[in-house]
Amino acid sequence: MTSVPLLDVRELVVRYGTMTAVDHVSFTLDTGETLALEGPSGCGKSSTAMAVLQLRRPVSGEVRFEGRELTGLNERELRPLRPRMQPVFQDPYGSLSPRHRIRDAVAEPLRLQGLRPTAAQIAGLLDRVGLDPSYGDRRPHELSGGQCQRAGIARALASNPRLLVLDEPVSALDPSVRAGILNLLADLRDELGLAYLFICHDRAVVRHFADRVIGMRDGRITSR
Repeated sequence: MTSVPLLDVRELVVRYGTMTAVDHVSFTLDTGETLALEGPSGCGKSSTAMAVLQLRRPVSGEVRFEGRELTGLNERELRPLRPRMQPVFQDPYGSLSPRHRIRDAVAEPLRLQGLRPTAAQIAGLLDRVGLDPSYGDRRPHELSGGQCQRAGIARALASNPRLLVLDEPVSALDPSVRAGILNLLADLRDELGLAYLFICHDRAVVRHFADRVIGMRDGRITSR
């Protein structure tokens, strides 16, 4: 029997007004796999990622996650599925509230599920991404860019996801920090069996990090 892909995107179309950002894009992603969408700025790769997460609703096409079609679901129906597919965004500072301490930012996904995370849980998540648990008392501006991105990854891991959508997760970081974040992501993928949809414009990074690469230009797939 053929196994169902973790993520199955079919003929996805995303528009902003009259502009077509994603033009009939299709791909699959299996558990434990890293699939990269590679291309220049404005090619549609981030719009594809937002549509996969249902943060931008496509005008047509299908997004199947764990065999369930998402595009026809309303927000109430999507809510129990969101913890299993989590984003990590490009700007490590912009993705964390400047008003909240790191421990509260990491705990937020669990609280949204009605759970009460313990201090030990939060400390364990911070430790897993290479941050001293004492950093939980700090606010984002008190951390470096790399440390902030590690905190963002810890927050994404809090809800025990199966899929991480990584939208340019290292492009805003200093070159000396990028390798450490990519190595962390690779270790987490292997340890936890995560699947990654990896959005990146840097071909060298993509070829090193991903199992498969899809090239995009002008909203369309140009290579596989």
